[in-house]
Amino acid sequence: MSVSDVYFTDFRCKIGVNQQKKLERLCIAAGLDSIDFAGKFVAIKLHFGELGNLAYLRPNYAKTVADLVRARGGLPFLTDCNTLYVGSRKNALEHMDTAYTNGFSPLSTGCHVIIADGLKGSDDVEVPIAGGEYCKTAKIGRALMDADIVISLTHFKGHEEAGFGGTLKNLGMGGGSRAGKMEQHSDGKPYVDHARCIGCGACARICAHGAPQIADHKCTIDHAKCVGCGRCIAVCPKDAITPPFDTSFDRLNCKIAEYAKAVVDGRPSFHISIVRDVAPNCDCHAENDVPIVPDVGMFASFDPVALDLACAEAVNRQPVLPGSVIDTAHGAHDCDRLHAAHPDTHWQTAIAHGVKIGLGNDQYTLHTV
Repeated sequence: MSVSDVYFTDFRCKIGVNQQKKLERLCIAAGLDSIDFAGKFVAIKLHFGELGNLAYLRPNYAKTVADLVRARGGLPFLTDCNTLYVGSRKNALEHMDTAYTNGFSPLSTGCHVIIADGLKGSDDVEVPIAGGEYCKTAKIGRALMDADIVISLTHFKGHEEAGFGGTLKNLGMGGGSRAGKMEQHSDGKPYVDHARCIGCGACARICAHGAPQIADHKCTIDHAKCVGCGRCIAVCPKDAITPPFDTSFDRLNCKIAEYAKAVVDGRPSFHISIVRDVAPNCDCHAENDVPIVPDVGMFASFDPVALDLACAEAVNRQPVLPGSVIDTAHGAHDCDRLHAAHPDTHWQTAIAHGVKIGLGNDQYTLHTV
């Protein structure tokens, strides 16, 4: 059985050595120099953070990666695709405004921001997925596919549908155009428990498609309009909105892995994951909750599956932070931290499917830098 190499460094910094220098050393130790960057367009795929969320990665990390690429003759740019839901990143103009507001400007990072799927999220490329079971092709943002090399720079955190948001989700869901995101979410259409629903309308306000309908102080989801993005599940204050069956999130995780494979197949790629501010929910939220575990460190690998697994296992070795959702809502400390934050999810599904389709390995050697 093949074993992948994953490299790790913690956040401890001696005088004179900062986190950016440690990230640089990590990337070099993990083999970044084996890639020929000279004259190549390099997409640095990351999440710019939703306005109001403060858990997203600081732009300093992006600058470090961009500087490494530029020093090796590469032409880096920062990129992400537009979102399905109502928020500050649903079209390219608002998305770029959000990126600049959150610090990802050319002046601070040294490279430009390009929204990969264009102005309205419709500029994509249909990419064949080798070994795809749920999707035979993937709709990926054109600028991301136009790049010669892909580097993923991921903030590792929890996620209300995938279990965690890691490298696979950054590449797969994040790399999908709006149509691609709809395809990945299409099996996860939720329903409302009217006994719990208070008709507050939070779900209706967050939905970009008008699917939640409020009548007589109760919500009903119109499945003809719903795209299954799951934002309503996250914002419901009474947990009244739930997925229709246990396997819907598993299918989503499988599709995410397949989309990630479409992004990286056939060209060099390198992956970095920063495990800090591990909030229970995605950075797509306009807020961030108390982290569920302490900051862990930085990881890097050529294998996105092994990288996600290493990060998840590292998170599960950490103590539960007092006051976090795991501590206050579940009181569970001897548990899978990511599953405890979202008991309806099974993050292991994406790992297993990634191995099955040849995206990466679930066996790895961890090297500390």
